[in-house]
Amino acid sequence: MAKLGVNPSTIQVIVLSHIHGDHTWSLDAVLDAVHNVTVYLPASFPSSFKANVERHGSRVVEVRQAVKICDCAASTGVLGNGIEEQSRIVQTGEGLVVVTGCAHPGVVKIVREAKELTGEEVHLVLGGFHLVSRSEEEIAYVVSEMRGLGVGKVAPCHCSGDTPRRLFRETFGADYKSESAGFYSLETSSEEFPRGSLKEGSTFVPSAG
Repeated sequence: MAKLGVNPSTIQVIVLSHIHGDHTWSLDAVLDAVHNVTVYLPASFPSSFKANVERHGSRVVEVRQAVKICDCAASTGVLGNGIEEQSRIVQTGEGLVVVTGCAHPGVVKIVREAKELTGEEVHLVLGGFHLVSRSEEEIAYVVSEMRGLGVGKVAPCHCSGDTPRRLFRETFGADYKSESAGFYSLETSSEEFPRGSLKEGSTFVPSAG
């Protein structure tokens, strides 16, 4: 964080996508540096993990369904039948941004959920797409579906894979963004999230803070 110019004391909320170590290993170091933060994590996380967060003086919010995190951001709620994972939906000045961890439930499913919850188009999908072990035919289908869902821009990183990056780059052209974890900042919108009413039938529980 020091290299990125981020002061840990400014952190108020942490959102953990899923239980895998490469998404949770550094949490203790952050919690050692800043106290009294709110940590949003899937309810299925081990009780020992949650207790460790609380021992650091921070608060745990167990996520099951979609939940509003703050005025400009929300969680999709936990998705997936195997590895349970939540993704973030962020309202920015340029539009709706979906931030994935590894997209174990499927990046297309996550985008559909975000659109269903908000009734808005997705400006950018950023994060791990978990396509590294998929065949080129399967990857091409995902790329096509993302285009069909009206996604404006994509920034696949982490576990996305080289072939998926190539196919997304070929399809999205200038709307393909080459990013790495920790090197993308979002300017959030001053408008409350979501901008309008939620799509009829979709549900957000209130913010925990």
